[in-house]
Amino acid sequence: MKDVNLLIENGTNVKKALELFGDMETYDETLSTFLSEVPEKLQKIKNYKEVGDMANYAILVHSLKSDARYFGFEKLAEVAYEHELKSKANDMYYVTEHYDELMTEANRVVNLVKKYMGVGTVSEDDYKKPITHDKAILVVDDSNLIRNFILKIFKDDFEVIVANDGKEALDILNDNEKNGKIKAMLLDLNMPNVNGFEVLDYFKSNDLFKKYPTSIITGVDDKESIEKAYKYPIIDILLKPFNERDVKKILEKTLNNIL
Repeated sequence: MKDVNLLIENGTNVKKALELFGDMETYDETLSTFLSEVPEKLQKIKNYKEVGDMANYAILVHSLKSDARYFGFEKLAEVAYEHELKSKANDMYYVTEHYDELMTEANRVVNLVKKYMGVGTVSEDDYKKPITHDKAILVVDDSNLIRNFILKIFKDDFEVIVANDGKEALDILNDNEKNGKIKAMLLDLNMPNVNGFEVLDYFKSNDLFKKYPTSIITGVDDKESIEKAYKYPIIDILLKPFNERDVKKILEKTLNNIL
């Protein structure tokens, strides 16, 4: 049996995290996803730092910061946030000087989670569900945490089709076998490769907003970006972090435009 006191005694704000996840069962299940995806994310952060790609570095540390906040890893969230700010300012000196601090805290959290979960590696097979629905929603977000959280919420009602970035989303929408089932899209803005605004531009150019009603789910909360997003015929915007009730509410609002 997992001992939540291990997390609390090591600085994890579990109480705050449960405002999002609701109960420890959901927290633990989603924590497994975090544990399975974080090594690859840390490796990508290292790679972007080494080649000086501050734009993609900022995106990845933003994602790490968000994950850490969701789970109550407040120190990691603080350190990652500083790296996000500095990399967005193209301050490679700061990133280089404080990179070991970020990795040390990230590895501390990973080892803590491994000890808490009692596992070394986690398979994602538990999150892959068979296609059994005739209606689908498309979730476009570069965070496995968010994609799997939404999958868990709606798996009994919809096929949840996920995309890691805008390019993958557009490829899915151009797949005739899939796009006929898609009734709505939840779209992140800040993603690598093809970002959310590029998807919105594509929708506008090809008159797709009526066919695929779209709402935004994003951690980008600056006034300029929000105002820019609302210039497109989207349904609504939901800012991260959000809870299950918020996600259900925005999807219902989005679907009601066509159902």
